[in-house]
Amino acid sequence: METMSSTPAVPAGTVVVGVDGSEGSTRAVRWAATEAGLTRRPLTLVHAWTLNGSSWLDQAGIDHRTLAAAIRDEAVGMLATVRAGLLAERPALDLEVHRLVVEADPRDALEELSRSAAMVVVGSRGRGPVRSLLLGSVSVAVSRLAHCPVVVVRPGAERATGGVLVGVDGTATSRPALELAFHEAALRGLPLTVVHCFWDAQVATLPAHRVDPGSSAYADLELLVAESVAGLQEEYPEVPVERALWRGLVDEALVAASQGRDLTVVGLRQTGRLRQLVRVPVAPTVVERADGAVAVVPHDAD
Repeated sequence: METMSSTPAVPAGTVVVGVDGSEGSTRAVRWAATEAGLTRRPLTLVHAWTLNGSSWLDQAGIDHRTLAAAIRDEAVGMLATVRAGLLAERPALDLEVHRLVVEADPRDALEELSRSAAMVVVGSRGRGPVRSLLLGSVSVAVSRLAHCPVVVVRPGAERATGGVLVGVDGTATSRPALELAFHEAALRGLPLTVVHCFWDAQVATLPAHRVDPGSSAYADLELLVAESVAGLQEEYPEVPVERALWRGLVDEALVAASQGRDLTVVGLRQTGRLRQLVRVPVAPTVVERADGAVAVVPHDAD
């Protein structure tokens, strides 16, 4: 199935993936296609673009309307090529693929689509032959503002073999990230590592590192993590689960622990645009520095 549509016409519950023709967006498309196939959801390929300085272009003798039409036509052709290649490469997935070209800032377009999407997938940095969709900060901005889980597919994701990693703090706010991590591990037949980070005096002299398991000094923290995952382990008995304690700053520990992982899952407290400008959460750091794919799962501030 194929459609060229406006944003409201995109099916609810779709897996949305940003496409700009770059190597990063190619990785994102492949990851998103696998997700859509495993979850039996539609896949929507999206390219968003803007044309700035139309008055200046007109003064220079360049018809901005003609230029905009050319950019739009190029984007339409690019999405058609990506769709055809994807369906030829993965016929067994039986994907329902939609295409969407939006004249808007990519951050705004993907945030709006996230209101009805099941997941938004973007690449990490890159500049393609059409106006770039994934310009560095876009992946971070979308992961901070989206209303559904966002997966940022970083270099190395396709070579990863280390399973799924999720960071937890031992409170109910970790539940959405844990649920997604268990779900993805079950879908993909991967083991899951649940990490809790803590801070003590040794952090000032040592880099973030994993604590040897079984130490009686941290029995209370190990119990905290065990209680966090107990219900989900019963719901997903097929998922092998390892629990780990890391000492150090949360972002540094998660980045270090992410090495070789297929997917690293972190939660992000939804605090609104203004408070996010003055508060620096862990998720953007992990998105920019982690190995492989990173899933950012929004949860309520309370």
